[in-house]
Amino acid sequence: MNEVDDEARFLAAYDLGAYPRPSVAVDIALLTVADGALHAALVQRAGHPQRGRWALPGGFVRPGESPEDAVGRVLRVKTGLTDVYTAQLATFGDPDRDPRGWVVAIAYYALVPVDRLRAGLTTADDIVLARVLVPDGTPLAASAVAVAESGEIPLAFDHAAILGRAALRVRGRLWYAPIAFELMPDEFTLRDLQLTYEALLGRETDKNSFRRRILASGLVAPVGRRRAGMRARPAELYRFDRRPADA
Repeated sequence: MNEVDDEARFLAAYDLGAYPRPSVAVDIALLTVADGALHAALVQRAGHPQRGRWALPGGFVRPGESPEDAVGRVLRVKTGLTDVYTAQLATFGDPDRDPRGWVVAIAYYALVPVDRLRAGLTTADDIVLARVLVPDGTPLAASAVAVAESGEIPLAFDHAAILGRAALRVRGRLWYAPIAFELMPDEFTLRDLQLTYEALLGRETDKNSFRRRILASGLVAPVGRRRAGMRARPAELYRFDRRPADA
């Protein structure tokens, strides 16, 4: 018997159902910058378990569906968004993370400009844009999420940890990957860009150092216009230059 026939016989007799398997879900930390701070889209749970709590947009992966396709479906159905920058974050598989049973979550983060995100949320009364606060010292385990002035709100399941991990991942990638530009409009000033970096980093940066670093990176190119309607000298407008720096 050749190897191909041997493997075919093995697979025909193999019973995958003989082994216990978890359900698989995707959870998405949908991030943006609003009012100078990092924010995330949260969905209020309409049913049990943990009804009334706020959660990241998510859902179970359907049979025959890849996790990436599930992420696209969840974003489209729950927020109306398509063609969104997403990246896989981590897998959260604690057997007790979901009171319904053994559910393994593949977490992703997504970056969307605030105007586009708000436009997608206008028809949903169960979704809010919440400010993300990552406490110093315990960013992975206990990030606190607040909505405007209403104070901390409880998150469902382990979504606070997912959100904290997402904030850290974005901070860690900020200076070596051009992910901040996913949050920018087509045209922006260097000050606009600096404020976005500061919101993601959670701290202020030196203006002159930031400008030198960004201009030296080759990531931006002037569009040849200045921002109109300003009393002071209008700031020069830039765009994200998607060409390689050595092109």
